[in-house]
Amino acid sequence: MLRTDVLSLAHTEKSAAHIILAARAVVIGAVNLTRKESDRVDYKNIAKAKAIEKQNKERLLKVNPKLNDRSGIYFLLREDENGFKYAYIGQSVGIITRLASHMSGYEQHIDKSLKAHKLYDKEKNPYGWRVEFLNFPESQLDEKEKYYIKLYADKGYQLRNVSLGGQGENRASGSIGERKAPKGYMQGIQQGRKNLARELSSIAEKHLRIELREDKVNNKVSQKQYEKFMDLLKVGENNQ
Repeated sequence: MLRTDVLSLAHTEKSAAHIILAARAVVIGAVNLTRKESDRVDYKNIAKAKAIEKQNKERLLKVNPKLNDRSGIYFLLREDENGFKYAYIGQSVGIITRLASHMSGYEQHIDKSLKAHKLYDKEKNPYGWRVEFLNFPESQLDEKEKYYIKLYADKGYQLRNVSLGGQGENRASGSIGERKAPKGYMQGIQQGRKNLARELSSIAEKHLRIELREDKVNNKVSQKQYEKFMDLLKVGENNQ
């Protein structure tokens, strides 16, 4: 009787061991499968990111075919329909790659502005961002970035940079933030626009016939500019 109980217990323990091993195999298999699926997802994400980067680089090269991926300073510049000028100046060891990342990014103000105003196109988007650059050795980037940020600020551009330039220990003290024109300056600009509109309205009423060129009649950008011009004249009429 004792021998039978011992054999039965041994058989039970052996069966339990088999069950544990089988369960462990299932768990390991599930983990490996999850890893493989995760690897596939990561690969798809990387492939998608690379495809987007390639598309962005192609779009950038249409704006400036001379862009390269060497180190230097890049300039994003645009002028709006009211004549206000904006600039973002940055440095990179790979210029076109950095510019492409701005186009797909969401963190910086310039990233969002590129999505809102898009890249410059003479016919379709004359108020979009133009792209310029200058190549410099990596050792000069901090110095050159700070120099050009100040230069464009002095030229009257509203900078979209949040700092005065430089990286790490060479970062310039102080910040730019969202540069806004002084209130008095803005009021002066608005009054100047009203005066100009009043004079244009008077000239147009007495001497001109204003209409779209034949080759621009079906151009949506031209139509919008025509409407803006007529609205400007109305401002002049209301202030006479």
